[in-house]
Amino acid sequence: MIRRPAVAGAFYPGSKASLEKELSQFITFAKEKKKVIGLISPHAGYVYSGGCAGKGFGAVEVPDYVIVLGVNHRGMGAPFAVDGSDYWNTPLGDAAIDKEMAEKLVENSKIFKIDSHAGAHEHSLEVQVPFIQYVNPNAKILPVTISSGNVDKLIQGGKEIAQLIKGRSDVLIVSSTDMSHYIDAETAKVLDQKAIANILAMDPQGLFNTVAREGISMCGVAPTTMMLSAALELGAKTSEVIQYTNSGEVSGDYYQVVGYLSMIVH
Repeated sequence: MIRRPAVAGAFYPGSKASLEKELSQFITFAKEKKKVIGLISPHAGYVYSGGCAGKGFGAVEVPDYVIVLGVNHRGMGAPFAVDGSDYWNTPLGDAAIDKEMAEKLVENSKIFKIDSHAGAHEHSLEVQVPFIQYVNPNAKILPVTISSGNVDKLIQGGKEIAQLIKGRSDVLIVSSTDMSHYIDAETAKVLDQKAIANILAMDPQGLFNTVAREGISMCGVAPTTMMLSAALELGAKTSEVIQYTNSGEVSGDYYQVVGYLSMIVH
């Protein structure tokens, strides 16, 4: 089964040539790429967030296996949905799903379920795939769509992912999120820095609680909480901000922005 693109031609170019051209402009490769456990990457239209995402993907080694944790914007399907497709198609070609990893995760989990419906139209997952393909065309992916707001289960899910890949050095976990939505840039920065402070402190529970308490419209707090939980279980000690920016830097409208963040956890 092949999952066809849902947002090609909308969130990013629909042709291979145009997409490769944009990615080549957005991705700035570091002289020395870092080997990391987790990467936080934005998921808006490439015209707005592609540069921020590109800085993140260009800063790290993208290994042969990438778990992509996305937020379920549409609320369809299981709350912890592991995609059951064979491939995800983009204009760059077919990205293979690691079926063995998917089956093992579900088999040994109390929360994850195989469900291809949840991510069938989910842009938070799809927009990450061309970046992965461009940097490492051989990479297999495991897309997971998350709609649960139960912090205990999010942390548990992170620990289950960690158990799945413990001892391996060939897996990257990508958490897909945008930050504050449709408020002025100054307020967005103040609020988003409160969330970022918890990521820098390697505190998944604190991140989740801060976003809830402060009313921060960080849509991917659930996958980011889960990624941090997994990273801690895998021995991560630190995190770094690659870039924080907002849509106003492109649109010129600083009164209603969306915040974008690239961070690494290692």
